[in-house]
Amino acid sequence: MKAQGRMFNWLALFLLIVAVVYGVWSKEPVGTTALALSFGLSVMIGYYLAFTARRTDTGAQDNKDADVADDAGELGFFSPYSWHPLSLGLGAAFVFMGVAFGWWLVFYSIPLLLIGLFGWVFEYYHGEAQNQ
Repeated sequence: MKAQGRMFNWLALFLLIVAVVYGVWSKEPVGTTALALSFGLSVMIGYYLAFTARRTDTGAQDNKDADVADDAGELGFFSPYSWHPLSLGLGAAFVFMGVAFGWWLVFYSIPLLLIGLFGWVFEYYHGEAQNQ
C-alpha cells in the first residue's frame, strides 16, 4: 500500500499545481473548484493508504523482488448472491436522477435506498437477537 499512497500523494501535488495555474490563468471558478476538490480527494485517499500501510505488514506490491504468485490467496470475504448492492445502487441512481428531473423522484426513491443500505449492513444479523 505504500506505493499506492505515494502515487495518490504525488497526484495530489500535481492537482494542486494545476489548480493554482488554472485558477490564475483562466479565472474560471468552476474548473478551479473541481480541481481543488480533486486535490482534496487525492490527499484523503493518499493519507488513508499511507496510514494503513504503516499499520499492516508489507505486501507483495511493496517488495521489488516479489513475484506475481506472492500476492495470490484469499483477499477477504465477499457476500455471495447478495441483491442488496443492486438495490442500494438503484436507489442512489434514482436519488441523483431526482435532483435532475424533480424532487418528487427523491421522495419515492429514498425507501429503495434505505432498503438496500439496511439490508446490506444487516445482512448477516438474522436470528442473532433471538438466541440470547
